[in-house]
Amino acid sequence: MIRPLRPRQRAIRRRTALAAGAFVLTAAGALGLGPVSPAAAAAAACTGAESDFNGDGIRDTAIADTEATVNGMPGAGVVHIDYGGGKGTMVLSQETAGVPGAAEADDQYGFALAVYDADRDGCSDLAVGIPYEDLDTPDAGLVQIVYGSTAGLNGGKAVREYKQGEGAPLGGGAEAGDLTGYALAGGKTSAGASYLLIGAPGEDIGTAVDTGAFFYVQNDAATALGNHQDTATAGAVPGVAENDDRFGASLAATPTHFAVGAPGEALGTATFAGAATVFNHTLTSGYPKPLFGMGQDQDTIAGAEEVGDGFGTALAMVPYRASGATSTTESLLAVGVPGEDLKSTVDAGAVQIFRIGASSFTETMWIEQDTADVEQESEAGDFFGQRLAAVNTSPNTTTTGTTARLAIGVPGEESAEEHREKGGVHIVPMIGAPGASDAWIDPGWGIPGEPAATQLAGLSLSGSTAGLLVGMPYGPAAGHAVHLFPWNTVNGGFPSRTFKPGENGIPAGDTAFGATVR
Repeated sequence: MIRPLRPRQRAIRRRTALAAGAFVLTAAGALGLGPVSPAAAAAAACTGAESDFNGDGIRDTAIADTEATVNGMPGAGVVHIDYGGGKGTMVLSQETAGVPGAAEADDQYGFALAVYDADRDGCSDLAVGIPYEDLDTPDAGLVQIVYGSTAGLNGGKAVREYKQGEGAPLGGGAEAGDLTGYALAGGKTSAGASYLLIGAPGEDIGTAVDTGAFFYVQNDAATALGNHQDTATAGAVPGVAENDDRFGASLAATPTHFAVGAPGEALGTATFAGAATVFNHTLTSGYPKPLFGMGQDQDTIAGAEEVGDGFGTALAMVPYRASGATSTTESLLAVGVPGEDLKSTVDAGAVQIFRIGASSFTETMWIEQDTADVEQESEAGDFFGQRLAAVNTSPNTTTTGTTARLAIGVPGEESAEEHREKGGVHIVPMIGAPGASDAWIDPGWGIPGEPAATQLAGLSLSGSTAGLLVGMPYGPAAGHAVHLFPWNTVNGGFPSRTFKPGENGIPAGDTAFGATVR
C-alpha cells in the first residue's frame, strides 16, 4: 500500500510497506510452543525497574521474529523473551498457553512491541502488535497485552486484547487493511498514569482510504477511542483525513507529550511529503489534547515539502530539561525524513530535531550525512532516518549531548558494490553539534559478522537507559542477532552483549530474528 517510489527503494520498503505479505525473505525457520526454559520466580513483589517482566530488578529483553513459522504457519511470528540475570528464556506466540488466538500464516506476531507497566503493579507488561491478524476481514489487526508478574510474562493476569469490531474494546469496526497494532508506544505520564498508543495507519475515515488513526489507552482501561485527523473532541487535530495519509504509522512519547506520524500526508501537490502531530496526555472525554501539526511546508521548519520525503516515517522522543529549569516539562522530538533529496542526491535522507514546549515548538537541529564532521557521506538511496531510537539517560537534570542520544538507521548505506544495502547505524547527540560526538557502526565495523548485501542494518532499533539494541534480522542467517551497544560507543565500537538464535537458551533456527526489539 506504500507505493515503491523508485527502484532502489524497493529493497528497503518491501520490509516496511503497509501491505500484507510485505516480508518476502525465504530463509527457513520454525518454532514450537511455549517457554523454552521457565523464568525463575524473582521476588515477592515487583520492583518497578525498567523493562522488568519478572520483577527481580534486572532488565529483560523482548525480541520478535515476525516471520517465524509456527505450527507450520509461515510468517505467524513469535516473540523471544530473555530474562536478565540468567533467569531463563521463553517464546511467546499465539500457540502459547493462555495467549488468545492461533498461529496463522502472515500474522506477523510482534511486528510492533511496547514495554510499559499497564496495570502499575511494578512489573513491566508487553504490548504485542499483530497488524496482519484477520478478524473476519483480512489484516484488520489487534494488540495483545501480556502482563508481567513475579513468575514472568503470562504468569498471572489473563492476556488482554485490543481490537475493533462490535463489542470490542476499540471504537469503530474491524475493516480490511486497518493494520491495528502497526505501531505502538507506551509509558507513564508525568502524573503517574500508564498509557499505550496504538497505531492503525490503514484505517479508512469516511470515504478517505488509508487515512489512518490511533487509539489512546490510559491506566489499563478496558476500552479506548479512535483519534484521527477529523477528530475535534479535545480540540481540532491538525490536517484533514485524506487518502493515503497513514496517520498512526509511527509513534513516539514522553511523560509530557507524544507524537503521531503521517508519512503519507500530501502537502499541496507534494504527495507522500509527510507530517506529524504533537499531543499531550490531558484527556477530554477520553481524547488526548492536540497541540500542533508539523510539516516541511511551514516556515518554521527547514526543508521544502517534496514528493516522497516521508517526513514522520520514523519518530523518537525524549524528555528535555533546559538549563536553569527546575522540572522536566519539555521534550525533544526527532523526525526521520528518509526520502529527503539533498541537492542532486535522491533519497539520501535527513533527520530534524525539535524542542517541544507546552504549546509550541522550535527546530534545533538538521542532521544529514553531509553535516560538518558527521561520519559517512550522503548517497542516493541511503534512506538516512528510516528508523530512529533515542534516550535521555538523566531526564531529571539539565539535558546535554551526553545524556540525550539519538540512533539513526541508514538501511540503504553501502560500502562496496557487493554490499548493496548493507546498512548502518549513526549515533549522534541531540544537543549541540551532531558531529561533535557522533559514531558509526555497520556490519563488519562494530556490528559483528561479515558484511553482505541486503542486510539492511538500521531497520531494527530500540533505545533505553541500558543501551542501544540493534537487530540484524536480514542477510546471511549466520549474522542474524540482536546486539546491545553502549550509547557512548566509538566508531566501530563493539557491543556489550549479543542475543543470538541457538545460544543462551534462545532456540536455534529463525527467519528474521530481531525484526523488532525492546
